[in-house]
Amino acid sequence: MDEKNKQFKKSSNKKKSFSLTTLIITGIAALLLGGGGVFAFMNSRLQAAEQTSESMGKINAVYKALDSYYYKGISRKKLENGAITGMVNVLGDQFSEYMTKSETQSLNETISSSFTGIGAEVRKSGDQIQIVSPISGTPAQKGGLKAKDIILKIDGKSLNGYSLNKAVSLIRGKKGTSVKLQIKRGDSVFEKSFKRDTIPVKTVNGKLAGKDKKVGYIQVTTFSNNTAKEMKQTIKQLRKKGAKSFVIDMRDNPGGLMDQALKMSSMFLKNGQTIMQVKQRGSRPEVYKAGKKYDDGFKVHEKTVVMINGGSASAAEIFSAALNQSAGDKLIGTKSFGKGTVQNVMPFKDKTELKLTIAKWLTPNGSWIHEKGLQPTIKADYPKVAYQAMISTNKTYKENDVSKEVARLQNFLTALDYDPGRTDGYYSTETKATVQKFQREHHLDPSGTADKQTINSIQEAIAQLVVHSDHAYDAAIKAAQ
Repeated sequence: MDEKNKQFKKSSNKKKSFSLTTLIITGIAALLLGGGGVFAFMNSRLQAAEQTSESMGKINAVYKALDSYYYKGISRKKLENGAITGMVNVLGDQFSEYMTKSETQSLNETISSSFTGIGAEVRKSGDQIQIVSPISGTPAQKGGLKAKDIILKIDGKSLNGYSLNKAVSLIRGKKGTSVKLQIKRGDSVFEKSFKRDTIPVKTVNGKLAGKDKKVGYIQVTTFSNNTAKEMKQTIKQLRKKGAKSFVIDMRDNPGGLMDQALKMSSMFLKNGQTIMQVKQRGSRPEVYKAGKKYDDGFKVHEKTVVMINGGSASAAEIFSAALNQSAGDKLIGTKSFGKGTVQNVMPFKDKTELKLTIAKWLTPNGSWIHEKGLQPTIKADYPKVAYQAMISTNKTYKENDVSKEVARLQNFLTALDYDPGRTDGYYSTETKATVQKFQREHHLDPSGTADKQTINSIQEAIAQLVVHSDHAYDAAIKAAQ
């Protein structure tokens, strides 16, 4: 998961310096994490791999044969890129990737301090491009994208065979322009247009919450260059306003810089308590512990709880696991994403890059949560309707229609306290009358037919219902009091 930080900062102990690099694509925002000592280690190893050796003889022979004898000309650069890409693909690791010059340039532009896009973190899942989570306040989040949504097409172009970065490049564009995504959610397929916007750089937002205004609610959207600094400032501000405890909301946080996760975690732990462990191949886990070198002596002693969900990944899971297992703080919400591997980036002189999984990280107690996630102490979530697939607006639904789309319409109406009479997908007379009632109350043509305008209005009402039915938030505020 990533944002531009290619300086690869080192800790005071150079022999043990290490920075986690994970890659996320936040819609069109990629947060590239630094690499310290591990980067130097991998760089020397990988550069050695470039040298001619006997084991590379067959590859070299095939390259020369294709270059010299293939019946039509082919770019040597294509052969080179194809060979490298093929080797990386054999790993079967969705987080390892060889990036061409154009892809690297696109990534570097994406991870700069300002970028435009829709703000949805995506990953490659098999042959599909999948939403990990939308970033709060972005077009993706406002437009209703959900974790595990599959992007089938972008502006009518099928993504079959597309790399992650190629798909991201299609989503990117100038602020104010629109991009149309075809989304698969469960067994439903629908299209949605999103207007590209500047993705917010500020990663930490706080306010006083609870009836007595003594709970400081802090939302962390990603882990970028200034996140730990923003967290410290936010805590100080909320303390001045009267906060006596804190709720840290890590929901839909795709992760980011490891050094920021270490700094933030250390603030909430006693010196010497374990934050995380990192295990490379053939070596013992390296343990990272809280201390002044990470938090500069700034500590949070107030009662704290952490909120997580299926969109909480990587650095967000490092922070959440550290507070849960080392400080005993409660986790509120649903199971986290489960991203437990470490990637590092090796740049080449031709401005291409190799992003490679080089280690796995473990929680303080030594657990590997990869593809498992963290389990909440208290399970709480939005109402089920929040995860129901959206209704396709490509057609109009009317009396006597029978379909899964009609069933979704009926479920939405039921959630909004309208009674359609049934929820089995048959557009009955009673369902028509209920649609008419909704249309009249929302100043729409009371035709009783669910057209695009009516469906959009119903789905907007559902979005507002979900916002005001955040059971996990309510549970976290209560737990922090």
